Amino acid sequence: MRIVIAGAGAVGSFLAADLAKNGHKVLIMDINLKPDDHFDADSGVEFLQADACEADSLVLAKLDTADVVIAATGDDEDNLVISLLAKQEFAVPRVIARVNHPKNHWLFNESWGVDVAVSTPHLLSALVEEAVSVGTVVHLLNFKNDEVRLIEVTLDENSPARNAMLMTISLPREAAVVAIVRDGHVVTPRTDTRLSSGDEVLLIVRNEYEDAVRRLFVAS
Repeated sequence: MRIVIAGAGAVGSFLAADLAKNGHKVLIMDINLKPDDHFDADSGVEFLQADACEADSLVLAKLDTADVVIAATGDDEDNLVISLLAKQEFAVPRVIARVNHPKNHWLFNESWGVDVAVSTPHLLSALVEEAVSVGTVVHLLNFKNDEVRLIEVTLDENSPARNAMLMTISLPREAAVVAIVRDGHVVTPRTDTRLSSGDEVLLIVRNEYEDAVRRLFVAS
């Protein structure tokens, strides 16, 4: 996969090195880029010293050949401009944007070309909820203009789904169990998988079906 990262700060540099190590073709661009400050010579990361907010720079970066663009600068306005250009001018299939200020999160949506917005405070909040919440629905991640969510439910003793096989749970059409975490191990969901109290059930669900999912897994 070819990935272009805008922003060579701590976040962008880490992502570039990690993704390149995993075998992806990575180009990182920044108007103040100094490769020697961030990467080893054999890192496999390509560099481009250019302003990612300028369409001409994105042409140089060959954005039309990118599978993913990550707008990871420390400025929300720049990340929005980069996302919009990537999606509208270069038709990049997947655009991921970093949200620096939580109050700006509402802006990072499909109208700005953002497929996934990543806000560290929101992720930390979700992780805290996930760690302490049993018998409730926890939002982990939003997709597609906040229309689709990854949610997690830890089943308690009173859950309607306790001891039920997945095939017997009438999930809404636009909801799916994607994984079950049991005793620290990932269980691949199958139709004959039987749920137990303490199971952490991860689901992808469209927003309007979340209440229906909640009724299936959480005691009233």
